[in-house]
Amino acid sequence: MTVDNFNIKGLTNEQVIQLRSEHGNNTLHQKKENRFADAVKSLAKEPMVLLLLVASTIYFITGNEGDGIFLASAIVLVSVISLYQDSRSRKALANLKEFTQNSARVIRNGEVVFIKSDELVPGDALLVEEGNSIAADGKIIHSNDFSVNESILTGESLPVYKDQDTLNNFIFKGTTVASGLAIATVTETGGATQLGKIGKSLESIKEEKTPLEQQIGNFVKKMVITGAIVFLIVWAINYMNTGSMISSLLMALTLAISILPEEIPVAFVTFMAMGAWRLMNNGIIVKQMKTVETLGSATVICTDKTGTITENKMSLAGLYAGPDKDVEEKELIRLAMWASEPIPFDPMEIALHQAYAERTSQDERPQYHMIHEYPLGGKPPMMTHLFEDHQGNRIIAAKGAPEALIQVSNLTTSEKQRIEGVIHSFGKQGYRLLAVGEAAFSGNDFPKLQQEFKFVFKGIVAFYDPPKKNIQFVLENFYKAGMKVKIVTGDNTTTTAAIARQIGFKYAEKSLTGDELMKLSPAELRQTVQDTNIFTRMFPEAKLKIINALKANNEIVAMVGDGVNDGPSLKAAHIGIAMGKKGTEIAKQAASLILLEDDLEKMVDAVAAGRKIYANLKKAIQYIISIHIPIILTVFIPLALGWIYPNIFSPMHVIFLELIMGPTCSIIYENEPMEKNTMLQKPRPFTTTFFKWRELMTSVIQGLLITAGILFTYQYAVQQGYTEPLTRTMVFTVLISANIVLTLVNRSFYYSLWTTLKYKNNLVVLIISITAAITGLLIYVKPFARFFGFESLNISNLLFCMITGLISVIWYEAVKWKKRSDKLQF
Repeated sequence: MTVDNFNIKGLTNEQVIQLRSEHGNNTLHQKKENRFADAVKSLAKEPMVLLLLVASTIYFITGNEGDGIFLASAIVLVSVISLYQDSRSRKALANLKEFTQNSARVIRNGEVVFIKSDELVPGDALLVEEGNSIAADGKIIHSNDFSVNESILTGESLPVYKDQDTLNNFIFKGTTVASGLAIATVTETGGATQLGKIGKSLESIKEEKTPLEQQIGNFVKKMVITGAIVFLIVWAINYMNTGSMISSLLMALTLAISILPEEIPVAFVTFMAMGAWRLMNNGIIVKQMKTVETLGSATVICTDKTGTITENKMSLAGLYAGPDKDVEEKELIRLAMWASEPIPFDPMEIALHQAYAERTSQDERPQYHMIHEYPLGGKPPMMTHLFEDHQGNRIIAAKGAPEALIQVSNLTTSEKQRIEGVIHSFGKQGYRLLAVGEAAFSGNDFPKLQQEFKFVFKGIVAFYDPPKKNIQFVLENFYKAGMKVKIVTGDNTTTTAAIARQIGFKYAEKSLTGDELMKLSPAELRQTVQDTNIFTRMFPEAKLKIINALKANNEIVAMVGDGVNDGPSLKAAHIGIAMGKKGTEIAKQAASLILLEDDLEKMVDAVAAGRKIYANLKKAIQYIISIHIPIILTVFIPLALGWIYPNIFSPMHVIFLELIMGPTCSIIYENEPMEKNTMLQKPRPFTTTFFKWRELMTSVIQGLLITAGILFTYQYAVQQGYTEPLTRTMVFTVLISANIVLTLVNRSFYYSLWTTLKYKNNLVVLIISITAAITGLLIYVKPFARFFGFESLNISNLLFCMITGLISVIWYEAVKWKKRSDKLQF
């Protein structure tokens, strides 16, 4: 029984074009955002831009047009860089949004095709099935066991059953299919749908900030407040020393600019957005940026078996014709097919329809129509279908878990023992099993529950779903990364354990069923979920209990699911993972991450990417902290201590340094490859951030030692009787040299500089070369040198500055060597 039986041809291509011109795309009309204008408004509020604007204005007022023009140009350059970074982030997220758009299955030109949901037009024959999000309003023309969750429109969470023969025969955009399958003629699209009229949209939901975002925001706020206080102090000191309000204000602004770590929030957004974009290019859709931050912390992965560990390619592997010797295997397959959906979408049901078509000489399906059905239900589950032909002949067929059919069939003890032996024998081979039963019933006063029929146990159909070829490699990588893997499946224990042994799954000998799990106390459950790695005959409530118990044990849980019933557990997990191909729309909506190719190996890549992104972000922020300290102290100490050249740097020098630091942290470190030991480390605790005391102290010490090198150079130049321009040039050169070496040294806090130089990152050479070239121009090209208050350095002074900058940073290589030595000894 296929779509052809209903004589549905759908629209032609010409009709689709005409209807789209009349009705437009199937999208909700929302307020359009002017992204560029929003970005400019946001930029105008940036403290750095405001400080530069003030400083530039003061220069123009005091007649220093050259300095004013430079700072005005700097504002433009900072703005361009910020807008470029914002554009990259927005473009990456827009691509992600495009990728996550729902698809729809329609009948067009007599064929079933997949299209993007926004391409639907009124008149389309839309096919929806269990787990789908309905993409348009429509009228049902055929249905099987069809129910819909309409809570988004009505607030009622219970499913509503619908079919073509009742008044309640419409489906609506935004609702989700709870069970069964239906074909509907699209009546309304876009803003004309019920959802469009009441103006509801998932896009109105705002994401909450993650702990890391909050910490970054708090850190930047504290630095802004600190900058304001120091600004006032420096202004007061300068004014007392010089009596000039304007020059004092400029020097105070210099320090305020040096304190603001505006690169940190930019780096965070850039790393997360670009990380999500890179994952998308690798077939991993990240629906929320915060998921990127969480990925590297995952400690437990709970995965389904069918289609995740196995291929989800069901082949008929064995038949048991039951205790009734008169039942032929051909008849068993026939009954199993009648117990399936008329338009099958489950791989086992598709296999049964194919097996029936191959083994029968006369196809009965066109002669029969369904008169009643009982959806999949019960624990263990089963389903029953009732068909009748024009002569009144009936077929009542049921299929489901063997335990379910055994319970409702009149079997002797010896027959049950024989069947259980068959189940165990099939299960040891890793086969998935369906029991088949048949009943007789006259009249139309059907029982309320399918279990009330008097079934005859007809036999067992066994399917083999082979493990994926790469699954053993995937498991090994998870184990190496310090992550635990747990199988959470609806299949039986024997079959699941057999597959687990075939793939080298750890601790496959211990398992727990859903019913057993529900009887445990909270304390017992928390202990059991830690010790058990295989959970069988699971149902939604049991899955949710597993996730919550693991979370209560402070595990960071990734949950892989694809069905309607996986929605709650996917939502509850820290990282909900849905399959792109076999995953239902409900699962995809609930998940935070989608694997487009249904390949769990991509999850290994995702965890690795998450760890790499976090590690690189931490490097970038530690670099920012380290390099800001010497800039701040070089501006502040000579002034506070009353040294001979108290204002060694002006706003121009500081803004030049800021322009160097921005690309370094956001471009070089974002593009860094993953270090080779990343996936051999244990997952980091989710509460851990880059503000750990030990890591912060590393950055502070690095910054202080660079400051020591700069101030040593300052005093050396003064002792040599050098002029202020020459002293300024030497101090500036030491800072630039230290910045370059710091960039290279901080590429790893474990591996040596010699090792990291071999990392593939072409941007390192590019950015460092540009930095060195521009610094050379500022020092040795007279117009530039005069403008910045520099003086050309001779070879000995240049070498002195470069060596001082090198020594002030390179010492950390000894610390890294000690780390490696300690680990080898351990």
